Amino acid sequence: MNRLHYYFANCGFADLLPLAMRVAAELDSNPAEMIEAICKVADKARTYPPTRNRSAWFAAVFREKLLEARAEVLTRRKNLSYSLPVRFRDLLEING
Repeated sequence: MNRLHYYFANCGFADLLPLAMRVAAELDSNPAEMIEAICKVADKARTYPPTRNRSAWFAAVFREKLLEARAEVLTRRKNLSYSLPVRFRDLLEING
């Protein structure tokens, strides 16, 4: 938990860690995937910052980035190239 708090605090989302834990529990994600996802969320926040309802924006983007992070972590573990299934690609295009 301390490691997660460190990453969330450095990315500016320490207040949303409980929400992130709920989303991660729904998707059965591990801390490595959560760390990867929060870094991706921070990158997106620098490019497209939330204008209203920061927590709803965070929940949607964190869920999207958590799925991406899971794919990347699995790819690194298996050392295989991986392309997302069509249903996830469509979802990512809709959410930006």
